[in-house]
Amino acid sequence: MHLIVRAAALLAASILMLSFAGSAAMAGNAQEEANRQAVLAFYEKGLNQKDADAAIAYVGNRYVQHNPNAGDGPEGFRKFIGFLREKFPNSHSEIKRSFVDGDYVILHVHAVREPGTRGNAIIDIFKLENGKIVEHWDAVQAIPETSANSNTMF
Repeated sequence: MHLIVRAAALLAASILMLSFAGSAAMAGNAQEEANRQAVLAFYEKGLNQKDADAAIAYVGNRYVQHNPNAGDGPEGFRKFIGFLREKFPNSHSEIKRSFVDGDYVILHVHAVREPGTRGNAIIDIFKLENGKIVEHWDAVQAIPETSANSNTMF
């Protein structure tokens, strides 16, 4: 009898632990999706609509920029968007895919600064804290006229 009670207690504890683990995973998935949506909105407002103020609403109390052509903080971002608005008013970035890993959101982007040109393939990496963007890295590769293979960059 004692063995049966002990086995039942272990089974109940195991079920409870699995339930908590499943709830934590769902909460993590919800936060990851919220992070993805914040980055997608930031990108659309900033890079496509060129509305720095609307995009900055998705930025935390710090914004560390790892692109050597853009300054840190909201002012650095405003200057970059001002540059795009002035020099490339018709630029557009199409997000081909996005990935989320905890507090990181990664975008694979086709950015075209001048309509009719091939543009660039970009990988953007954003770090979020408390649902706000606090850090950004990117790698940019021009799309060549010819390729050594028949694969696309997207």
